[in-house]
Amino acid sequence: MRPRVFLDISVNQHPIGRVIFELFNDTAPRTSENFRALCTGEKGLSHTEHPLYYKNSPLHRIIKDFMIQGGDIVKGNGTGSPESIYGGAFEDEDLERPVDAEGLLCMANKGPDTNGSQYFITLKEAPHLNGKHVVVGRVIRGFDVVQKVAEVEVDAKFRPVVPVVVSNSGEL
Repeated sequence: MRPRVFLDISVNQHPIGRVIFELFNDTAPRTSENFRALCTGEKGLSHTEHPLYYKNSPLHRIIKDFMIQGGDIVKGNGTGSPESIYGGAFEDEDLERPVDAEGLLCMANKGPDTNGSQYFITLKEAPHLNGKHVVVGRVIRGFDVVQKVAEVEVDAKFRPVVPVVVSNSGEL
């Protein structure tokens, strides 16, 4: 059975709901395990002393009709260096799965084999990303919460103007 994990989201300190994901551990086992463990926080601190945990991490980038992005557990703004349960950036897996639907959970990266903790959730298909990002899972419940996040006002650099935060995360 595929693991199921959740992110509880708050906007401006008000809870807006839970997003539940099914992880593709059959086709992307290392990437799935990294995301799962970052949801539970079970691995403690990274080698750079940052919590390996999505709880209290911001969603730092929102691009309407494209995606929402979070998971920077280092700096919280998308500029943090890759962190993972493997001690830094790790290799791509299963780049054959297309980015062909809304609600796909994908790893953000800075090029080949630079996966870490940052992720994005698609708001619609994004075929221009095919072969460039590991699709690690999909939303199975709570896509309405993702859509609410997509409506948050952003600045010129697509950063939310109010805090959008993973208030809790874990495994089901």
